[in-house]
Amino acid sequence: MSISVEGLPPIMPTARHLDEQPEQSADRPPLPLVWISLATITALLFLWSLASSYGFVSPLFLPSPVAVYQALRSLAITGFVDATLAEHVGASLLRIFGALAVALVAGIPAGLAIGASRLGKGILDPIVEFLRPLPPLAYLPLVIIWLGIGEASKIAVIALAMLPPVILSTATGVRSASADHVNAARSFGASRLQVLRHVIVPSALPSILTGTRIALGAGWSTLVAAELVAATRGLGFMIQSAAQFLVTDVVIAGIVVIAAVAFLFELAARLIERWLVPWATRR
Repeated sequence: MSISVEGLPPIMPTARHLDEQPEQSADRPPLPLVWISLATITALLFLWSLASSYGFVSPLFLPSPVAVYQALRSLAITGFVDATLAEHVGASLLRIFGALAVALVAGIPAGLAIGASRLGKGILDPIVEFLRPLPPLAYLPLVIIWLGIGEASKIAVIALAMLPPVILSTATGVRSASADHVNAARSFGASRLQVLRHVIVPSALPSILTGTRIALGAGWSTLVAAELVAATRGLGFMIQSAAQFLVTDVVIAGIVVIAAVAFLFELAARLIERWLVPWATRR
């Protein structure tokens, strides 16, 4: 018995059609990533509004986007728990930048010592490897016992979370310095300090900035956790207080503000990186 295939609709594309598809997609300009991201955010907001409008989720657990916007306005004008939104953000920023200054002052020399000296690596590497895997909240009670519940304990915990990324990125940058450049500087009679200052540090600068960006992210997450435990002002304290009174719109508004500040941190870090090390951003 034989089956005729004439008259049947084509199920699989022919070889000629397969060859034509890449040519058609190549002629079409790709959709910009910004438009894809905006479409994703719009879809999420639409689903959120739909769920709150039709009562799929109780407003106690998921208030509408309009309610969150009104909570943001109220936070900016009248505030929450004896402070406005600007004062909460200011308190958190003071802690994060204070801890960043401590981490850079202590971490960059330590990273230079680990990357450039065998003795420095032997002394400091075990300390860094001890601190690196520990979650900052694990030693928060000990830091509070040592330094109290004031600003010093919060800054110390955040700085401890920032130190490993700064140290490790600095050490990696030192090791990536070109041996030819170092030998050329030595052949012209440069001392060890001059080689370190004029060759190694500029070579390590892109890695240091990358480590600073990573440290900012780690410090920001630790900041919120530290303010949950002991604080009287700050974004983490505001969210914790709102959660205790079941003010969910303020909780979500605080999360949105935290994400927005972290996004601004990332933009600022990229701009500083392009300004200080433009050659590294073109690689």
